[in-house]
Amino acid sequence: MDGIPPICYKVNMTFDEEKTGYEKTILSDLQGAWGCLRQSVVKAFGFEGSDRAIFHIEEAMSWEVVRDLRQMPPLLLVIRNVCTQGGAPQEVIEDINYVDEILKQVLKEFHK
Repeated sequence: MDGIPPICYKVNMTFDEEKTGYEKTILSDLQGAWGCLRQSVVKAFGFEGSDRAIFHIEEAMSWEVVRDLRQMPPLLLVIRNVCTQGGAPQEVIEDINYVDEILKQVLKEFHK
């Protein structure tokens, strides 16, 4: 192969840059509401069903559920029932209501 130049291709590659700004969305509000609910259940841990509530909160925050937001309302209902029947403190119930408010807004916006 002496004397035969190798075939070369010039490739122009571009890379997407990571955005430096942060755009607050309703989904970040929803994530924050779930985080507050989880924190209040952990803080009040020990009421009947608190371990099950945390399990379902983790499930609701999972990637699979976030990809299909229609799965969240039934999980929130289970969490509400577990916490109400288990005698969760008022702060937990208020955080459940807050998640419910934000979730309704999210579903309204994303399922037009």
